[in-house]
Amino acid sequence: MIRTILASALLALGLNAPARAAGIGDMTDTERQVFRDEVRAYLLENPEVLMEAIAVLEQRQARAQAGNDASLVKTNAQAIFDDGYSWVGGNPEGDVTLVEFMDYRCSYCRKAFDEVAQLVSEDGNIRFVVKEFPILGEQSLQAARFAIATKKVAGDAAYKQVHDALMTMRGNVTDASLKAVAERFDLEPDPIMEKMDSDAVNAIIRKNRELAQRLQISGTPTFVLEDRMLRGYVPLENMQEIVSEVRAD
Repeated sequence: MIRTILASALLALGLNAPARAAGIGDMTDTERQVFRDEVRAYLLENPEVLMEAIAVLEQRQARAQAGNDASLVKTNAQAIFDDGYSWVGGNPEGDVTLVEFMDYRCSYCRKAFDEVAQLVSEDGNIRFVVKEFPILGEQSLQAARFAIATKKVAGDAAYKQVHDALMTMRGNVTDASLKAVAERFDLEPDPIMEKMDSDAVNAIIRKNRELAQRLQISGTPTFVLEDRMLRGYVPLENMQEIVSEVRAD
């Protein structure tokens, strides 16, 4: 990282012109040391150069990441946007689709929960897809299994109720707490609990994890907004701006 930053700074300033002309490997030890001393002295006198170089480097890396993300989304579009098993909310006919990879035990997913709901509700033209992506331990996995099983047994409306309850639930995820969630919404808990370890539920979790791996997703929340990937929590105001940018593209 430091070597790259220094190289960027030197290129910007033209300080490595002698090294490029002859090749630093062709310098004598004395010439090399003189060159290094001159560079060091300049950077100590002008430390702002390093900040400028870091800014340029970060911009280049961001552009490269965005291009890579767009390519990954395009390659995996069907699995991301229309997998046939993930819950779809918001406006199913919306002009943009927002996909969230989430974990019920993730504090930043919980922080984003109300803001994403507000974004989708106030906008009115966003198709919202939830990807169950449990990565934070056994309780995360159990919660995801329960939510998916609920959708299988009782349908989309019941899934939404359970999903919202799990996102705001306090305390540990246990069989008792999951049954209490089901009973709160007049759902029979036993069929859902029995479905949790089924091949169908396991397959969905496996497919979501495989998709996340292909998309180079390692944390939650991660959002896919059309051809953009937003890795981590994004405040509501910023999310609204990005939605506007996507529509303007």
